[in-house]
Amino acid sequence: MPSFQTTQIVPFTAQQMFDLVADVEAYPQFLPLCEALHVREHRTDAEGHPQVVADMTCGYKAIRETFTSQVTLVAAKREILVEYIDGPFSHLHNQWRFEQSPGTYAPGGSAIHFRIDYAFKSPMLGLLVGAMFDRAFRRFLVAFEERAGEVYGGGQDIAAAHPATI
Repeated sequence: MPSFQTTQIVPFTAQQMFDLVADVEAYPQFLPLCEALHVREHRTDAEGHPQVVADMTCGYKAIRETFTSQVTLVAAKREILVEYIDGPFSHLHNQWRFEQSPGTYAPGGSAIHFRIDYAFKSPMLGLLVGAMFDRAFRRFLVAFEERAGEVYGGGQDIAAAHPATI
């Protein structure tokens, strides 16, 4: 099963990055490949964590796919868990974890731990899209960091700091 995992150090607080990633409704404004996002439902799980069920439409060249996932926000741990519900995957599990890391990158900066594993239902779609997923996930992280610069301020040229991911 394909997977991708990375840790990205950013000059924003863990709480700022948690809040930014938790705002799924804003994804079409800045996230590469995300063409649309429709929230179906806001609810709370049995442990009191907010959840969002949403449909996301992603496109790459002539390929367009919509999938549904449930996003659970575990604020006390600064974790975001994404569980797949329906769409082109046979499996998709994604976890974000935000950890304060003072002085590592910039005063007040943090580490974003990102992990995803997935498998496409269609082997053909897996061949067509699977090869570009690693690059796409790296672009997603850069997009979130750039968005944080827009929302929270910051003069750093993010693209210049991560030239291999653009």
